[in-house]
Amino acid sequence: MAEQTLNIPQIIVFIAVTVLIVRWFLKPSGAGQPSSASNRAARLNPAQIDHLVQMFPQLDRRTVAWNLNRTGGNAQAITETLLAGGTLQQPPTSFQIPPSRTATPSAGQRQAPRQPAKPAQPDLITRYNLASKLGQAAESSAVETPKGKAWSQDKNERQANLQRRREEMILAARRKLEEKAKAEQKSA
Repeated sequence: MAEQTLNIPQIIVFIAVTVLIVRWFLKPSGAGQPSSASNRAARLNPAQIDHLVQMFPQLDRRTVAWNLNRTGGNAQAITETLLAGGTLQQPPTSFQIPPSRTATPSAGQRQAPRQPAKPAQPDLITRYNLASKLGQAAESSAVETPKGKAWSQDKNERQANLQRRREEMILAARRKLEEKAKAEQKSA
């Protein structure tokens, strides 16, 4: 009986067929379709780009879009990279980003006349009815009231102390803001 042996051409063919079969099983579902970088960039979600740019204002939209494109739209991976102190890869010069959500409206959309935007919440002075205390705050800022005991057993007294501290903090922040504005006006 003759013994069968493997020769080098048979081994090379076996390895090539094995590699092709493994690649065929492991390819992504849409990998058979031709896709270019511009097609992938068109599928990027502008809302994700805007959200990441708002979270990390030091980044530009183009860099964020490129890295979203690289990670398949995984914003969490980009966020984790940045929070870990890493940097994002710079996009090539040929990379184009999709337009922003805040870009000009398309022809199908009508642009309503702009009305001045009302703040969702009124300022803190209005919200906590501190307008009457604004004048008193300037006079009382020179005279500091001594602090009472830190924490009381009486619920009503604790609530009154916390409310007083909140009002003092709001009025102090208002004074600082006004002083800062005056200083900027003097320097300008």
